[in-house]
Amino acid sequence: MLIFHEIAPLRAQRAEWQRAGLRVALVPTMGALHAGHLSLIDQAQDCCDRVVVSLFVNPLQFGPNEDFDRYPRTFDQDCQQLEARAVHGLFAPSEQAIYPDGREGHTRVHVPGLSEMLCGCSRPGFFEGVATVVTKLFNIVQPDVAVFGAKDFQQLVVIRRLVKDLNLPIEILAGPTVREADGLAMSSRNAYLSTEQRALAPQLQQQLQAAAQAVQQGASLAAVEAEAEAQLSTAGLRPDYVRVRRAADLAAPRPDDESLVILAAAYLGSTRLIDNCCFNTKR
Repeated sequence: MLIFHEIAPLRAQRAEWQRAGLRVALVPTMGALHAGHLSLIDQAQDCCDRVVVSLFVNPLQFGPNEDFDRYPRTFDQDCQQLEARAVHGLFAPSEQAIYPDGREGHTRVHVPGLSEMLCGCSRPGFFEGVATVVTKLFNIVQPDVAVFGAKDFQQLVVIRRLVKDLNLPIEILAGPTVREADGLAMSSRNAYLSTEQRALAPQLQQQLQAAAQAVQQGASLAAVEAEAEAQLSTAGLRPDYVRVRRAADLAAPRPDDESLVILAAAYLGSTRLIDNCCFNTKR
């Protein structure tokens, strides 16, 4: 596996692959890799000749009181997992390489509308940070395909809109959410949970599935959202939001919309969990 810490050598390698007519995929991550990340890499390998994984804990997507300093960083273990997966290239830049003139005053990429709703309400600037770093990674790696996990559903919609609006020649693929045996969506932040909190965490997906079933049975969306939040509170979580939206663009559903998604965020202690449940109103 080739490891790149600087942009120029990676671009040179990308140019060599391009001359050879090889199709390149990018899997962006912040490291602390788990089975969910590895499934995205497998998906990328199935459709491309070369796979580049990026590992960069992006400071622009962390708020002032969030967990940037304590976000898990497991570079050696990550490298071992990537080697075992026969990944062709790892891009692990320093902050200086990505933001050479510092974070402040750096050009930002903003996707209006989608960035302010749901998680964007609770984490102002988060999606701007995501959109900025993803655009930079796309420009550096110039992939034919990029693979993102469907667990971060709002992020996936933001990136698809970004690619469409900026006319980027990149195919965006969504990898299915990988779950623990009890249904909890895999996340690097699950490591923050205490034993007691970990036992409660699967309630998030359970309540989303119950909410989807209620919508399919004809319950009003407002009632479903309120009931899911109440059930999460009763179970011991602190809900941030539960919302039913149109899967394609996260707009409020119309009566004739069939492809919907329920998105939720909730806290266990100081750990913020997100999850979603996609479903069709026509069972």
